[in-house]
Amino acid sequence: MEDNVIILKHPLLTHKIAILRDKTTHPGEFRRIVKEVAVMEAYAALRDVPTIDVEIETPLEKTVQPMVKGNKLCFVPILRAGMGMVDGFTEVIPSARVGHIGLYRDEITHEPHEYYCKLPDHLEKMEVFLLDPMLATGGSAIDAVKMLKAHGAKKIRFVCIIAAPEGVKAFTEKYPDIPLYIGALDRQLNDAAYICPGLGDAGDRIFGTIK
Repeated sequence: MEDNVIILKHPLLTHKIAILRDKTTHPGEFRRIVKEVAVMEAYAALRDVPTIDVEIETPLEKTVQPMVKGNKLCFVPILRAGMGMVDGFTEVIPSARVGHIGLYRDEITHEPHEYYCKLPDHLEKMEVFLLDPMLATGGSAIDAVKMLKAHGAKKIRFVCIIAAPEGVKAFTEKYPDIPLYIGALDRQLNDAAYICPGLGDAGDRIFGTIK
C-alpha cells in the first residue's frame, strides 16, 4: 500500500460501515450513519491540521491554548453523494468553509463529467478536504482534484468511506502526494464499475432515489 493511503481501522467504524452495507438500512438511517462515519473520519483526517495559540480566560485564570483556525479549512463534497459527509465534518469544525463540485458518471463509459463547481475564494491559503463516500474507478476523485488545483488549492486531502483497489491505484498513481483516507478497502469493481461487496449507489441510498 502506498505511503499516502491511510486505511482507518476502528471497531466502531467497521460496525457502522456494516450497517451502511446492509440493503435493508432505510434512507433516513443511512444518512444518519453516513454522518456518524464522517465525524469519525474527520477526527482522523484533521489530526495534524495547524493550530494557532489563542488567549482565553477560564473561570480561574487567563491561559493560552492551541485552537484550529476554521476559516483556513475547506470541505468540498463531490455532488451528490458527498453531501452526506459534509454535516459530519462541519459538526467537528463549524467555522470551516464549504465548496461544491458536481460530477456525474456516464453509465456506459463510466467516465466522470463536470456539471457544477462553486468554491471559496483564496483556496490556495486553505487546507482542502475532498469528500466522497465511494472511490470506485477513481475518475471522479481525480477530476475533482484537477478542478481544485485549477482554483489554486495546494493542500488537499481526500476522504472516502469505501474504496476499490482499482480506484486507489488510479488515484495514488496520479496524485502520490495527496493523503487518501479510507474507511474500508473492498475487494474489487464489478463489470458495471460498482464496488464489491460495497453498498450500492451511495447517492441513491442517501437520497432515497433507488429505482
